[in-house]
Order: sequence, then structure tokens, then C-alpha cells
Amino acid sequence: MSEVTLLSRVRVIVCLGAFAWDAALLLTAALEGGGGPPARPRPRFTHGAELQRGRYRLLGCFHPSQQNTFTGKLTEAMIDTVLERAVALAEDAR
Repeated sequence: MSEVTLLSRVRVIVCLGAFAWDAALLLTAALEGGGGPPARPRPRFTHGAELQRGRYRLLGCFHPSQQNTFTGKLTEAMIDTVLERAVALAEDAR
């Protein structure tokens, strides 16, 4: 958590997979001062999911593992779309 607080300009977090999404939910809950689990119901991870948590916008992206890329579950265009959205959100947050 201390690493994120040092990055004072960060406003967008791209979560590569459900594991990262869950970790970001816990992180943002802790940063909001609650220290406990995130609000229920837990926001569901999907590719392209967006969630505003305090000052952070979380973006969900399937993990770029071989299992996802070789099977076509995650394509280059899908990753590009999420990263382009992250850039747009970061520029808007300036």
C-alpha cells in the first residue's frame, strides 16, 4: 500500500486478471481508510469493467497469459482498447 501512496499522480489502475482486480479492490478499500474488505456486493471482474473507487478508476483486462492469448479469449485489439481507455482517463484526470 505504501508504494501506491508514493505515486500521488496515479488515477487509473489496469487490473490484469481477476486476481489483480480483487487486490485492487482491497487496496482501494484500505486507502479509503476502512482497512476492511471492499463494499458488498463485490464489483464483478470482467474484461473492460470500469469502477471508480475514491480517486482511482479501476479497469479490468483479461490476463495476457498464453492460455488467454492462444485461445483467442484475449486479442491484441482487446488489450489495445483497455490501454487506450486508460490513457484517455489519465489524460482527463490531469
